[in-house]
Amino acid sequence: MDGGKVFLVGAGPGDPELLTLKAAKVLRSADVVLHDELVSAEILGLIPRRARMVNVGKRCGQKRTTQEEINRLLVVHALLGLQVVRLKGGDPFIFGRGGEELEHVRRAGIAVEVVPGVTAALAAAAATQVPLTHRDISSSLILVAGRSKQPAQRTSWPDRFPRNTTIVVYMPGSDLADIARRLLASGVSGETPCAIISGASSETERKHVTMVRNLEFAPQLPAPTLLVVGEVLRCGMADVISRQFSAFDLPGGDRELSLESGKSGAE
Repeated sequence: MDGGKVFLVGAGPGDPELLTLKAAKVLRSADVVLHDELVSAEILGLIPRRARMVNVGKRCGQKRTTQEEINRLLVVHALLGLQVVRLKGGDPFIFGRGGEELEHVRRAGIAVEVVPGVTAALAAAAATQVPLTHRDISSSLILVAGRSKQPAQRTSWPDRFPRNTTIVVYMPGSDLADIARRLLASGVSGETPCAIISGASSETERKHVTMVRNLEFAPQLPAPTLLVVGEVLRCGMADVISRQFSAFDLPGGDRELSLESGKSGAE
């Protein structure tokens, strides 16, 4: 029997048209697919009927399968000579635990290949038409996680964020007041614009624009969400930000505008 192989594949942010050609090719030749909860039905539809599909994702913090079991399944199926795909939302190496799986498969002496995917930060930037970097506004981009591997522990952020930078917070969670405090403590101005994007690139995509000082008053949008923070928002969403100050008052003196599916209106 020929040796098996593991593919760590990024499924992209949700829109099936953002799946890479190579990812689609790998899926069509898979024998076993271990997929995340949020991978779209259209992408799962590319998997051949003969292949075994296993949902190993989690939703709302409820784990279906432990990381240890996922690692075991990757190795066991590959040792049987099968083509095994670990299908992950976004990119497998951007807060996707792909590094842990890569190390485990390598230690077992199994061939492995990584197929990158469009990460959520890029999809959110496209959805809001915000350039994550801009020669005149932002010369750096920092990606941070809002939640840690251990729920009781805080993720490690820089003590000070550079002044001309764009920050993207993956998995910001529901405690936006805490996220705002951490941003302020790291030197981010309270007047800095930010946007929460829910379901970037999907049909249920929603956006909410505010400022760091009023982030705690933002509505709770459905997961998966991420937070984009930086002056680039004034460039990419100038029309939105100009309209939000004539929309309506919210607690704290901020006037905000929520957007759903590209249309303006209050949540």
